[in-house]
Amino acid sequence: MTVAPKREDYDVVVIGAGPAGLAAAATSAEAGLSTLLLDENIGPGGQVFRAIASTPVTDRNQLGADYWVGADLVKSLRASNAEVIHRATVWSLDRNLDIAVSIGGASAFVKAKRVILATGALERPFPIPGWTLPGVMTAGAAQTMLKSSALVPDGRTVIAGQGPLLWLLAAQILRLGGRIDRILDTTERGNYFAALPHAFAFLTSPYFSKGLSMMREVKAKVQVVSGVTELAASGDGQLAGVSYVAGGKRDTIPADLLLLHQGVVPNVNLAMSAGIEHRWDDLQLCWSPVLDASGGSSVAGIAIAGDGAGIGGANAAVVRGRIAARAAVEALAPAAAAKLAPMATLRADLAKAERGRLFLDTLFRPAPQFRIPSGDTIVCRCEEVTAKDVLDSVAIGATGPNQLKAYRRTGMGPCQGRLCGLTVTELMAQARGKTPQEIGYYRLRAPVKPITLAELAAVPKSEADVKAVVRG
Repeated sequence: MTVAPKREDYDVVVIGAGPAGLAAAATSAEAGLSTLLLDENIGPGGQVFRAIASTPVTDRNQLGADYWVGADLVKSLRASNAEVIHRATVWSLDRNLDIAVSIGGASAFVKAKRVILATGALERPFPIPGWTLPGVMTAGAAQTMLKSSALVPDGRTVIAGQGPLLWLLAAQILRLGGRIDRILDTTERGNYFAALPHAFAFLTSPYFSKGLSMMREVKAKVQVVSGVTELAASGDGQLAGVSYVAGGKRDTIPADLLLLHQGVVPNVNLAMSAGIEHRWDDLQLCWSPVLDASGGSSVAGIAIAGDGAGIGGANAAVVRGRIAARAAVEALAPAAAAKLAPMATLRADLAKAERGRLFLDTLFRPAPQFRIPSGDTIVCRCEEVTAKDVLDSVAIGATGPNQLKAYRRTGMGPCQGRLCGLTVTELMAQARGKTPQEIGYYRLRAPVKPITLAELAAVPKSEADVKAVVRG
């Protein structure tokens, strides 16, 4: 059954039901504002709290205490008067705060006085030779199956990359009885020294003890190879082996499954399509929106909360969601803001949640060779464009990602640049001797997610709309 929005306009529309979106919608609705929460998944939680209301994993220790925080957020949301629609794909947002959403194969349009984008993060592209082979997946995809269906690997499994999620996934797989043959850690040795000035904040943050115990748990059961400087997947139509270089020595391990991960980056497509200003973040090596202290963007009425505002983790995302919602309440119904936690308290909570983040960002800053590929390594999976193809296009005049579309169709497939955008920007920047900021990103337009022509044709039309396209 298709559930359409109950009304055509709302005080606040929140897009995304991860940590930030859940917190923002509950806060806004609690203050009495008409609130709509739209999310494209089957249930609430986003990636961090994926399947929180339906997971078959009932032993709380297996997924960890941090995961079950999501249950309290969902409970608060359901206790509020927020309207929630799942399996709802937002494919357009403009400067007038008009939102187009696809629900059950039909499009609906709603208008908001305030929009809070909580679209979360994507895994950073990891373009190594062989990364498009069947049997190679991202860590996030493996974690989705684990949380949603309690599925874990039982064949020869290698996990490669770096970052907190890599260790969390490894621990969760082992707790559920899954198999991991080897972990290949690609953290650059130089990053440890670069991160040292930020070590005190990290040592006094919640990340430290949790991360240390998780790594110990994993290392007690799995061989971990540190200092990996090269990585490639091989096989004839199916993954068969993973080769790597560590300490100057090359080795190959047979594998049925390779899980790749080198951090997450903000999911910026919807925000960019709305014309929100973004800047290249040279530490996190990604595009981040330019925001004020309450998450407000360069487009009036649109705020961004959670990892879509810059990677900060689940705890920070929850607080950012509450801050953005409180700012919306202060603008639309100032008297109702008295019901909510004071902004000063929320800002203190955010500072606490973000403590130690600079250490993690510096330590797990991915190495150039795992971000900027060469030769026949695929860059754009949708259109099967290689690094050599991109460089050849630069040589004959392509100046940036948008010009490259005309030469090679990069970024024009179903993923609309999500899996190649950062790689294309950095590859072209390196080739042209410019900064990523100077090279820029794809120009994103609606629809930012694939929809059918039938769906567009079925959109309600006024007489003026019809007259605008009828030829005399």
